[in-house]
Amino acid sequence: MDRYTLLTYLIVYLTVAFVLPTYRVWKRTGLNPVTFGGTDSAHDYVGMLFKMVMLILLLATGARALLPAVDEYLIPISWLEIDLFRYVGYALLLASLVWVVTAQVQMADSWRIGIDSSKTQLASTGLFGVSRNPIFLGMVGTLLGLLLVLPNALTLTIFALGFALMQIQVRLEEEFLRRSQEGEYEEYANRVRRWL
Repeated sequence: MDRYTLLTYLIVYLTVAFVLPTYRVWKRTGLNPVTFGGTDSAHDYVGMLFKMVMLILLLATGARALLPAVDEYLIPISWLEIDLFRYVGYALLLASLVWVVTAQVQMADSWRIGIDSSKTQLASTGLFGVSRNPIFLGMVGTLLGLLLVLPNALTLTIFALGFALMQIQVRLEEEFLRRSQEGEYEEYANRVRRWL
């Protein structure tokens, strides 16, 4: 694939999976669904780190598209540079985008980036009947797909750091939902697994 494919994918992914749903919810409800602030809380710190990880990924992918020599500085992982892995990576990228967008549509106006202090309706059907965190699961698929398509030290680090940050954010959100949704979330958590 050409050097612009991953950069184009990331721009489309971020737009379709995050910008457009955020705008849609804001337009329909008048509420800003982006809840990360500038405080020193664990929630806001995780949000800030995740934004930095995504920015680094975008910058590195953009630099790679414009300057092919950047590849050698990203420290390629040669034993992962197998055509089969690359094809699996592209399939994961496509599947994860469809998965995330589907989960966001099913969340409807409950879509938030982070923890919102106001109570929203608990999404528990569709993909949320299979996984309590289908959007994060799709994001893990995206990061794994990127690693398989472009195996290097940077994509490996971003996969590991992104996965760790998602694990922390999921637990923060679960704690909030247990408090705000009372027994409804507990029943849901007993019925549906955290990931799959």
